[in-house]
Amino acid sequence: MNIATVIVDVPALGTDREFDYHIPHKWLGMIEPGMRVAVPFGPRTIQGFVTGLKDQSEFKQLKELKEPLDLTPVLNKELLELGHWLAAETLSFKISSFHAMLPAAMKAKYEKKFLRIDTKDHPFLNQLFQDRMEVSWKEAEERDLLRTFHEEIKTGNVELIYEVKNRTNKKMVRMLIPIMDQNEIRSFIESLDGRAAAQRRVLDHIVDTPSSKYEANALEKMTNTSSATVKALIEKGVFSEIHEEVYRDPYGHRDFTATKPLPLTEEQAAAIQPIFQTLAENIQKTFLLYGVTGSGKTEIYLQSIQEVLRKGQEAIVLVPEIALTPQMVERFKSRFGNDVAVLHSGLSNGEKYDEWRKIQRKEAKVVVGARSAIFAPFENIGIIIIDEEHETSYKQEEAPRYHARDVAIQRAMHHRCPVILGSATPSLESFARAKKGVYELLTLSKRMNNKGLPPVSIVDMREEMRNGNRSMFSKLLFEKIVSNLEKKEQTILFLNRRGHSSFMMCRDCGFVMQCPNCDISLTYHRYSKEMKCHYCGYDTNVPQTCPDCSSTHIRYFGTGTQKVEEELLKLLPEVRIVRMDVDTTSRKGAHEKLLNHFKSGQADILLGTQMIAKGLDFPNVTLVGILSADTMLHLPDFRASEKTFQLLTQVSGRAGRHELSGEVVIQTYTPEHYSIQTAGMQDYDRFYQQEMMMRKIGSYPPFYYITMITISHENVMHAFSATEKIAKYISSFISESAILLGPVASPIARINNRYRYQCLIKYKHEPQLNHALKKVIEHYQQQYVKEGLTISIDVNPYMMM
Repeated sequence: MNIATVIVDVPALGTDREFDYHIPHKWLGMIEPGMRVAVPFGPRTIQGFVTGLKDQSEFKQLKELKEPLDLTPVLNKELLELGHWLAAETLSFKISSFHAMLPAAMKAKYEKKFLRIDTKDHPFLNQLFQDRMEVSWKEAEERDLLRTFHEEIKTGNVELIYEVKNRTNKKMVRMLIPIMDQNEIRSFIESLDGRAAAQRRVLDHIVDTPSSKYEANALEKMTNTSSATVKALIEKGVFSEIHEEVYRDPYGHRDFTATKPLPLTEEQAAAIQPIFQTLAENIQKTFLLYGVTGSGKTEIYLQSIQEVLRKGQEAIVLVPEIALTPQMVERFKSRFGNDVAVLHSGLSNGEKYDEWRKIQRKEAKVVVGARSAIFAPFENIGIIIIDEEHETSYKQEEAPRYHARDVAIQRAMHHRCPVILGSATPSLESFARAKKGVYELLTLSKRMNNKGLPPVSIVDMREEMRNGNRSMFSKLLFEKIVSNLEKKEQTILFLNRRGHSSFMMCRDCGFVMQCPNCDISLTYHRYSKEMKCHYCGYDTNVPQTCPDCSSTHIRYFGTGTQKVEEELLKLLPEVRIVRMDVDTTSRKGAHEKLLNHFKSGQADILLGTQMIAKGLDFPNVTLVGILSADTMLHLPDFRASEKTFQLLTQVSGRAGRHELSGEVVIQTYTPEHYSIQTAGMQDYDRFYQQEMMMRKIGSYPPFYYITMITISHENVMHAFSATEKIAKYISSFISESAILLGPVASPIARINNRYRYQCLIKYKHEPQLNHALKKVIEHYQQQYVKEGLTISIDVNPYMMM
């Protein structure tokens, strides 16, 4: 097979197809589907993915492929097929789909090197590497040895690694290999000068603990010697020194105590049974594990994975980015040790790349990660678990706009294995599918310790205002915080907003400071004394007087986490607070540090935004206060009630999870709203009934599918007329039962000086729609890209703003 079909790295319509390239004789037999290659394209050389090999092409004149960029495929056959499926489903380019599957380190500018893995004395390898541990790709190419290295990679003696320039490098450590045998070392010790005490300590240690190699730093520490001592022993011919790669282990500094499977409750045993049955029968099935907070869903995940590993298969576990707390990782690492690889945005590019390679080399059997971990390059998947399946962070907001749940089910169909979706507050779509029998429903209605859910008090903040309480804490919540401090128990306070205040307003003329580039008010950040736009990043100094009428009566409205912290300290100067929001956790490892500080009892109150809502489990937390339950309720989004209910239920679930009983206080200005009422009762079923009624009336999911088209341009009329034309074109392809809304200005009508218009299509079954949307992209890409118009199509969007 001397022709490769390649998808080139040009995300545009005309290039979103396979191109044929002739494989030069020297690369024959080496090029495989799933590898990246360098190919000539027009006047330049670019990267592409090989999708297949063939003997003949319908084109006479074929260009030659320049060179392979990998010597083993980075995408296996299943992932290549998945890439094609993803592109079709999300209306994105194939190249974007393939890129979404690889770690960032593989997309940067990098240098490739061959690393010697086999360190035993091997004449052929010694000659190949010329007594070094690595050889650059360039040198191998100049010495015409790429094919030889390719063979050695296959036998497992050599590995090709990517060293990313300025971004990530492999982590190397100095290793010492004893050249002398034990008897020679003993006689060498006797011949040592009496003053060489440090050298003697090193040698005594080696005699006591014989090994084929030692890590230099560790040896120096153990024997309380310096690098000069070790250097002297190298010069005397006791050791030879090599540099060896170690994986960066983001959790390497921690010892995880091994845990054993816990005995299951009756409910858990009943829920795990159908999962085991599916595993035994090797069939694809999707389960919705609906269990109240604290009902022991994680233990079901762990024991299901154990069964999968016993069968020699692999497992993928997805958790929301914000719930990827060290606590979650610890549970998996403690049960499965080094079989676990972790992938999430808190890791550096280098750490992500190392974890990905661990998976690709089959050194890990379980992946725990956020959304993109669904593409882990496993070849024998036995189970896929999505925890907190209702989380919107499982939907990617830029192309390819995939939902991890859909990708999971698609991969599970290939591997014939179960998917478990777990949540205390399932998304309406998933629960409706379980009710219809598309998914199988497994229910855990009781907490592990048979404790009831914490009692919830709903406080009407309008009443508090009428009674003269202008503070952000209701009388009830404040009393409970004080009582908790006296009892030496801990409190979690939740606020769905970061920063100090939400906006700044003049009390004389009503002027609100807006972002000059976006139709949105600026947020006040007291910490940096700035007004910031959270959309385009614009920032400016805080004005002393009103920019409009020069009045000095400027007030800050809304409440941010910083402001709550200040007010608490004014009221209770002795209180110890840990504040967690984007500003305090942006530094690497800060998340873990703050949580450990709170867990060890060095703080009384954990105050935070969304990131503290999920997955945390602290025995001493007996009070949860939700300062403002309405923040999300009034957003122009049909899922606003659902998101509010889920968040309130999740946060409430942090209280009283152990021996001590807990309670929850919800402060709100709309206590009569059904999502707040049902969250107060922790009654998902009642919420589901009410919300399904609202969705049916409004023709929204799960009764209808929706697709959103957003057009943006610097000229408002251009944006509007293009959206109008698109709406007209699409209406000719859809049936009368579909609903087309728009064009209308987006809820945030201008971002970064670009005006945004959108139309929304609601439909049940439209076989022509996909074709029409592709045509729209084709036509408008070609015609309008020149005019600076951008078009984005989101199938089943989660962001309506």
